[in-house]
Amino acid sequence: MLRRRFARLVLRAVRWKAVGEVPDRGVLVGAPHTSNWDWVLTMLLAWSYGITIRLLVKQELFVGPLGWLLRRTGAVKLDRTNPATTIKELLAESEGDDPWLIGIAAEGTRSRGEYWKSGFYRIAQQTGLPITLAFLDVPSRTVGWGPTFHPTGDVRADMDAVRDFYADKTGFRPDSFTPPLLREEGRREG
Repeated sequence: MLRRRFARLVLRAVRWKAVGEVPDRGVLVGAPHTSNWDWVLTMLLAWSYGITIRLLVKQELFVGPLGWLLRRTGAVKLDRTNPATTIKELLAESEGDDPWLIGIAAEGTRSRGEYWKSGFYRIAQQTGLPITLAFLDVPSRTVGWGPTFHPTGDVRADMDAVRDFYADKTGFRPDSFTPPLLREEGRREG
């Protein structure tokens, strides 16, 4: 309850608003991911809704005071050279009916890349959990939850919906945003 009040107070003080609805269980995709401020806003969003997100964070950040803070906020170490072990543990953790949310920055980096990481899509398919599109939009000073959907297996059609949603969202460093495209879709024209 204290975190919830704190987060709402901070968001109001910095003139950001939190919007949308989040399911009790699901895979959260956060974008655009172009700055370390994304994590701060994600934590404030989660706390303002009274939820805990199992946020995947590269293991290199789990050092010193930052490592302590990440663990305290529900972050999970991800060894990007061998993510299978972490993902297997998280999939086991997701079983049952208790509230469980995993957060993934599908861009995989704060720098512009060619493709998004497809782990969010595969995890949703393997667990049967829905995908919720989380976002921040700097110009409107809005952070929140967008649409929630179950992957259909038609990767291109599902990603077309993802692209449509994120088309008008702008991060802190717009030139660093990786447009939503999975390697599994192949190259797109234009």
